[in-house]
Amino acid sequence: MTTTEKGHPKGLYLLFATEMWERFSYYGMRGLLTLYLTKATIEGGLGFDDANAGLIYGIYTGLVYLTPIFGGWLADNILGQRKSITLGGILMALGQICLFMSSSEQIVMFYAGLILLIIGNGFFKPNISTVVGQLYPPGDNRKDSAFTIFYMGINLGAFLAPLVCGYLAEDIFAVKDAAGKITAYGFNYGFLAAGIGMIIGQILFNSLGQTYLGDLGKEPGAKLQKANAAAQTPLTQEEKQRMNVIVIMMLFNIFFWAGFEQAGSSISLYTDRFIDRTIGDWTIPTSWFQSVNPLFIVLLGPLFTMLWTFTSRKNKEPNSIVKMGLGMILLGLGFFLMIGAALQRGGDIADQAVKANVMWLVGTYLIHTMGELCLSPVGLSLVTKLAPLRLGSLMMGVWFLSSFIANFLSGYLVQFFASMGAMTIFAIISTVVIVLGGIVLFLSNRLLKLMHGVR
Repeated sequence: MTTTEKGHPKGLYLLFATEMWERFSYYGMRGLLTLYLTKATIEGGLGFDDANAGLIYGIYTGLVYLTPIFGGWLADNILGQRKSITLGGILMALGQICLFMSSSEQIVMFYAGLILLIIGNGFFKPNISTVVGQLYPPGDNRKDSAFTIFYMGINLGAFLAPLVCGYLAEDIFAVKDAAGKITAYGFNYGFLAAGIGMIIGQILFNSLGQTYLGDLGKEPGAKLQKANAAAQTPLTQEEKQRMNVIVIMMLFNIFFWAGFEQAGSSISLYTDRFIDRTIGDWTIPTSWFQSVNPLFIVLLGPLFTMLWTFTSRKNKEPNSIVKMGLGMILLGLGFFLMIGAALQRGGDIADQAVKANVMWLVGTYLIHTMGELCLSPVGLSLVTKLAPLRLGSLMMGVWFLSSFIANFLSGYLVQFFASMGAMTIFAIISTVVIVLGGIVLFLSNRLLKLMHGVR
């Protein structure tokens, strides 16, 4: 494998591009899913009521974080990461094509598409992150900055997808009457664009993989470790303790994402009702604010990469546990700004005519993004550092299980939004995650001992 002038293998940027197109596919489809479910059949939708649409959406977004456990195990023991990534990409591309072919008369194609996307994601998601970790030898200090770069690919795709796929569905291929009102949406073409994105990513990965990745990820980790005479089948005490750290941090990760995912639920509802989104005579669509976080990731990602690289050279880089604790605290501080927005309005008054300044919201997204960059890519990196080779992808799947739980918990929290008031909910979430972040910092030295030299 060749290395760039900045010290990272070129294979990292191939994985960056592959993940970017996969996330373009995922977020492009997800951004249209609820609208497609709820719009009337005459408008090009499926005509589901809100409750059933929400149920389908919740089941889908939850299961895509559950199947990586099974895909990770198959990669570790039978397929290897490279074949799993390709298989997952093919299944997801077929899933998007099924959605493109679906309609109220072809509802079977819709469900087939969702099933293929869920299964495909299970093969793809844990294994591409594992290959990123395999680019670097044990103890390599570049790994955290590498995952930050990789994470930018995730969010570049997440930023572009709703804009491109939504534009196709709601503008280019939408049918409008003489007054310019949409009478039918082009959802299917948005799904087609998502599928094309997935195919582009797979063409890049498979045509350039041997050049920039060599044989990384071709053999199952269990087979490679069995071939190593020094590696015995039973886990050592050191390996068990390292895996315990993954599970402990996974529990904290649940609470981070349960709070963070409020961006798509309670914060989104608050934005729609109580944030001043007007610029002159124009009102910013509420959904557009979902692109603010990935935009900040792309802008701030290089700065965090340089920060970790600079502090590493000075031997002052915080260890992974401290970074993740700081990420949780930053998430809590971000919710303080939402409390500020509520206070500007006079608390939880119901009058929607009284609006808060949009900068409270932008500031919240900014601080939450900083917290995410401290926790999420560092967490992915930590799993690759601590997991035994033969269990690398499986443990990555276990890590994603925390997102599966967090998504359900996040949805449950929304039920309290109306009854308790937004300011109270924001204050509770803020307090809980800051306290948990403090606990992580308090436990950092003890956890480091269980990590046996890994930082």
